[in-house]
Amino acid sequence: MHSAASLGEIVARGKAVGNHRPWPRAVLDANAWRDAIARIAETDWTLLGLWGEAAAVHMALHDEAGGEIAILSLECPDGHFPSLASVRPSAIRLERTAADLFGLVPHGSSDSRPWLDHGRWPITHPLGNCIPAGGAARPYPFLAAEGEGLHQIPVGPVHAGIIEPGHFRFHANGETVVRLEERLGYVHKGIESLLVGATVERASQIVGRVSGDSTVAYAFAFARAVEAAAGIEAPARVQYLRALMAELERLANHFGDIGAICNDASFSLIQAHCMVSREMILQASEACFGHRLMMDRIVPGGVACDLDPKGAARLAALAGALGRRYAEFFELYDNTASLLDRTESTGILSSALVRKFGAGGFVGRASGRGFDARRHPGYPPYGDLEFDVAVRNDGDVNGRLLVRGAEIQQSLGLITQILDRLPSGPIRGPNPAVSAESEGMAVVEGFRGDILVWLRLREDGRIARCHPRDPSWFQWPLLEVAIEGNIVADFPLCNKSFNCSYSGQDL
Repeated sequence: MHSAASLGEIVARGKAVGNHRPWPRAVLDANAWRDAIARIAETDWTLLGLWGEAAAVHMALHDEAGGEIAILSLECPDGHFPSLASVRPSAIRLERTAADLFGLVPHGSSDSRPWLDHGRWPITHPLGNCIPAGGAARPYPFLAAEGEGLHQIPVGPVHAGIIEPGHFRFHANGETVVRLEERLGYVHKGIESLLVGATVERASQIVGRVSGDSTVAYAFAFARAVEAAAGIEAPARVQYLRALMAELERLANHFGDIGAICNDASFSLIQAHCMVSREMILQASEACFGHRLMMDRIVPGGVACDLDPKGAARLAALAGALGRRYAEFFELYDNTASLLDRTESTGILSSALVRKFGAGGFVGRASGRGFDARRHPGYPPYGDLEFDVAVRNDGDVNGRLLVRGAEIQQSLGLITQILDRLPSGPIRGPNPAVSAESEGMAVVEGFRGDILVWLRLREDGRIARCHPRDPSWFQWPLLEVAIEGNIVADFPLCNKSFNCSYSGQDL
């Protein structure tokens, strides 16, 4: 293959899957798959996702410069496939997950350790050949760090606060962190197994609970993937109501994160202001949409409830009040030297690593990567709305906090625009229906970054296969890098500045 082949040319080398929408999917042979990996090594294409099936593996790629997205597939009748990890290290944990769930072995990967399988399942490869598990669980071999005076600090999976479980293994020299390694998977729920054979309605509920703080964004992505597979678009009013809920969810989480970061720097006054603001949003969400988190409000083909004039007026007033509160406590943040001393130059993440891992959201944008799925690839109604994508190059805790702050301002503006332009019309379109097997994919911008949902519908309309990918897959490994060279006491601050999802990893 010529080294300058475009993503489209690579797709053309394979067998096209005609029922896949909106982007192309092609099945490559082993040689074309290896050639694709070689081409990826030469480019800045982003790995959007990698997932398995019983005898196949898929990767979604995004050529941002060329504006192309495509899914490349490889049939693996012998259960093996060439690893992508050497050219895109962001694939490592996804490949380990495919190995755990399906028994697919990635050749050439630098890390063959289990990821989701902690050795306590009654069977191995539960979505593949379902081999009975034997023997006791083996200790997890954490990566070693060598040097004089190093010691280990194990933290978790049970933590002091009421948070999700995850284990952090620190190698430290005195108070300075030399290496951090995470082990997740403690809240594995068998989501991808539960989705097989589920009705679209049931699957929407399951995907909406992959990571509860992003329930709107997940339901949004799932609905769009189903609609793509069925070849339909939701009505205009539905598109605007979905975006309205997504921006409310973004606001609630950004306020919560900013407060948590400041609290970890021992400045609880801003946290108090942020928690009040977050509670205002949650109460308004319940009053307008019937649920504080707006769970199950977005459904394939539409939304579950409408917004009446009283609710619209309440949200308009909320946007004004939050704008004033935001200005007040951000002025306090900017003028508190002791707080800035903790956040500035702490947990720096380079732009090169962000791009190599394809990290999105505020983690990516604080380190110079301006990717926002609302802009590109884009989806309704954001093409008709005005907003800026905040990008900084600090790459530190302060930068990630300030990007959140800028996104709060943009979300408040988007809410005002949506309410002003909200079209009339139905809140449900035609029920997504298929007469033959069909596939769809969607990418939606959640508060952490881009969420991907890929699915295949059976002829009877049930789910044959569904893979939801959280943005945290590409952010957790970068937290390990960001903490290196910082003191142990700054880990909570760095961790909160990322706020990766544990549950989103533990499919």
